[in-house]
Amino acid sequence: MSRLENLQQQLVTLLGEQAQLTLSTDEITLEIAAEQWEVTCLRLRDEPSLQFEMCVDLCGVDYLTYGAGRVGQAPQTALVPAGRFAVVAHLMSLTHNWRLRVRTYAVNAEFPLLNSLVNVWPSVNWFEREAFDLFGIVFEGHPDLRRILTDYGFIGHPFRKDFPVYGNVEMRYDPEQGRVVYQPVTIEPREIIPRVIREDGYGIGR
Repeated sequence: MSRLENLQQQLVTLLGEQAQLTLSTDEITLEIAAEQWEVTCLRLRDEPSLQFEMCVDLCGVDYLTYGAGRVGQAPQTALVPAGRFAVVAHLMSLTHNWRLRVRTYAVNAEFPLLNSLVNVWPSVNWFEREAFDLFGIVFEGHPDLRRILTDYGFIGHPFRKDFPVYGNVEMRYDPEQGRVVYQPVTIEPREIIPRVIREDGYGIGR
């Protein structure tokens, strides 16, 4: 039995019918219902046969435009998003030397809310702050949920698919006021299409 098959068997034994597993590119993804997010992760950490002592990464995902532009074509992966916003955690077991990807979906896309995993893995503190800052995902029970990358006065969440590419405001230093000020974006939105078909001799002698 391979290492991945062993891990898959241990997950099925622990979680039973709750174990929604996907095997792709030599990695297992476990999908968990939002209401079971914290409880299941605690079991993944404490179960001796699994012992995922470490969460090495946690991030948010916005599936708003997933599959767009693939008219008449199947998505490249078997993933069918169960909601707009997801949170993905990458776990590692130092004891058993294996990894696991765990994903859950926020039930409400208007106000994405999940339980914090800080009490399970303290290392997710800043990861959850980043997901809150960039995607607007709220982690209930987080001890200090505030922005970590954008300015404290920033409006919106820049990694959401419906956030303007150029943003809503820009900052500049005003020498007369002696401080940084906000103003409407002055960049003119435009699309630049690369020129990939050129006539013979293009760029020679110019």
